[in-house]
Amino acid sequence: MSLIGLDALVLGGGIAGLAAARALALRGAKVRLLEQAAALEEVGAGIQVSPNAGRVIEALGLAPEFAEVSDESRGVRMREAAGGREVAFVPYAGRGRFANVHRADLLAVLERGARDAGVEIRLGCRVDEVRPGGAVVLESGEALEAGLVVGADGLHSVARRAILGPQEPAFTHQLAWRALVEAEAPLPPEAQLFLAPGRHLVAYPLRGGRLVNIVACEEQAEWAEEGWQVAGDPAGFRAAFAGFGGPVPGWLDRVEKVRRWGLFRHGVAARWHRERLVIMGDAAHPTLPYLAQGAAMGLEDAWVLAAELAGAESLEAGLAAFQAARAARCRRIVDAATANARNYHLPKGPKRWVAHRALGAASRFAPGVLPGKFDWLWGEDVTAG
Repeated sequence: MSLIGLDALVLGGGIAGLAAARALALRGAKVRLLEQAAALEEVGAGIQVSPNAGRVIEALGLAPEFAEVSDESRGVRMREAAGGREVAFVPYAGRGRFANVHRADLLAVLERGARDAGVEIRLGCRVDEVRPGGAVVLESGEALEAGLVVGADGLHSVARRAILGPQEPAFTHQLAWRALVEAEAPLPPEAQLFLAPGRHLVAYPLRGGRLVNIVACEEQAEWAEEGWQVAGDPAGFRAAFAGFGGPVPGWLDRVEKVRRWGLFRHGVAARWHRERLVIMGDAAHPTLPYLAQGAAMGLEDAWVLAAELAGAESLEAGLAAFQAARAARCRRIVDAATANARNYHLPKGPKRWVAHRALGAASRFAPGVLPGKFDWLWGEDVTAG
C-alpha cells in the first residue's frame, strides 16, 4: 500500500516515536506526533548505540548528524568491582560502529529529522484514552482521529492497554541508578563494567569524554517506583556501591543528582495491533537494561513498521507483517538481557570463580569468541530488505 497521504498519529516523543514519525513521513505519510512533556529533553542519561541501531539511523538519513553528537566505543572492559581487577575485554573491532551518546543529543537529532520530514510535533499533550478504531482522547478532552495510531508511549502505554487490557508487571527485585558526572581525566573510549555479587555498575564517556555516564543496578527486596525520572538520594547511591574500587569512588563522590527506578518485567506483548492501532518500542517489548538494546529495538521497530506498511496490500496486513517480523527477535533480546542480569550478579563461590576465569581465558586466547556470541544481535540489518 502507498503511505502517501496516510494520516498517522504517533504517541510519544521518545527515540522510538520520533524515529517512527520520520520513517513514516519519508514514505509519504502525513504525521502528527503527540508528546506529554513540555519539551523534548532528558536529563542526565546516556545510551549505547550498537551497529544494528546505527544502521537504522543511517537509513533514516541522519548518520552525519548522529556522528557529530556521539563518541565511538571500542569495547567493554569487565572488572571485578572490589579492586578493579580486569576480568575480560570484549572488543568491538570489525563489527561496525558502536557509539555512546547523550540521550538528549540523540533526541535532538531525531526531532530535527522528524520536523524536516514534515512531522507536526505537539508538546504538552497527555493522552487519556486510545481506541483501536483510530481515536485518541487527550486529558484536556480534545478528541483526535487518524488512519493509523502508533503507540510509542513507553512503559506505561495507554495504547498497549487499549489492545491488551490492564496488566500488572512483576517487580524483579532489582533497582537501577543513573547519574552523570564531569570527568576529571580523559576516559578510554570504552564501557567499563564493574561486577559484584548482587550488583554491577557500568560507566562510559560522553560528549568527547567531558562527561561520565553511570548506570548501576542492585538486587533489592524493597519495592521501588518504576520510571526513569524518579529522583534518588546521592548519599544512598554512594552507600549502595561503597565497596567498589578503581575509579568508581571518585565518580560517586562527584554525583550531585541521581535517578533511581525499580525494574519490572512486563513481558513481550502477545498482540501488537488492533484495527488501526499498533504498539512499538517499550510499549510492545520493554526490556531490562542489561544488554543496552532498549533504544535499538525502538529504532528497528520504526524502520520495519514503515517498510512493512509500504510493502503490504492493506493496513491490516502491514501491521500483521510488522509483528511477525519483530516479535521473535524482540523476545530473544529481552530473554538475553534477563540472562545477563543473572550473569552480572553471580554470588560468591565456585560458579562465579569459574565463570570469570573462563571469560578471562577467552579474552586472552580467543578475543573474537566473546563478541561473536552477539553477532546475531549486532549484525542484524533491518534496513537491508
